[in-house]
Amino acid sequence: MRRSAAVAVAALTLLAAWGGAGNATAAAPAPTRKAAQACGVLAPGASAAAEKAVAAACEQIGVWYTWGGGHGQQPGPTYGQVDPSDPDSAHDPERLGFDCSGLVRYAYARALGGDPLSGNAYHQFHSPQVNQRFTAAQGTGPLLPGDLLAWGSEGSIHHIAIYLGAGKMVEARESGTRITVSDVRLGGDYAGAVRIAPATAPGTFSTWGTDVWTHKEPSTSSPRVHRFPRPTMVRVECQKHAEPVTAEGYTNDAWSYLPEYGAWITNIYLKGPAWLDGVPTCP
Repeated sequence: MRRSAAVAVAALTLLAAWGGAGNATAAAPAPTRKAAQACGVLAPGASAAAEKAVAAACEQIGVWYTWGGGHGQQPGPTYGQVDPSDPDSAHDPERLGFDCSGLVRYAYARALGGDPLSGNAYHQFHSPQVNQRFTAAQGTGPLLPGDLLAWGSEGSIHHIAIYLGAGKMVEARESGTRITVSDVRLGGDYAGAVRIAPATAPGTFSTWGTDVWTHKEPSTSSPRVHRFPRPTMVRVECQKHAEPVTAEGYTNDAWSYLPEYGAWITNIYLKGPAWLDGVPTCP
């Protein structure tokens, strides 16, 4: 008798538990999606251009990272490519979006007009548009929203992101993820940060034409170094007379050295006079 009563009590208790669980599930509100982290200017002091760059980048929150994305003829999202070193990039050709430097390029094109930061993360970190640099040891203390944070080494920058302030950044990080707000990562191979000038830096010129190559030496027969697929702002360190080049009916024997690329370009593909004003002669 006692045993039967005990069994009955246990059964009633179990049914009550099931019923309670079911009722609780039915009555509970649907799980809410975790609120996205705020993306915007999170500290004072940035230039108007930097604030515009932050705003443009933040508009892309949720867009796919895609390797090679954002490097079309004009700044903006493009379909990506497969990165042979990253299996996660297998679907990047199907995803419209940006890689890290493609996002930076787009943000500053929106902020400054034109296409001031074309190229990859290395070229952006060493751009002639940079007017101030910060070492890794300085951390985020001196940084302002819109500054560009970089990872790698001086000779091999492999990632770049846009600082928001308050220890946060917006970035296109890697294949399989979307553009997001992240905590700044100061460890590992963090290389430091740069600030972009809202005006053209001295000694800066624009290339013209498409698919223009730089060369290891001031000669078209020397090895090719870097291709400019479209007009690009470059910094000229010095110039010299060397091999004559003819294009579009013009001939010019002046060549300019581009320190950020470690290469030479014939002046015939630089906008300006045949011999650039204010640029010294190479030794």
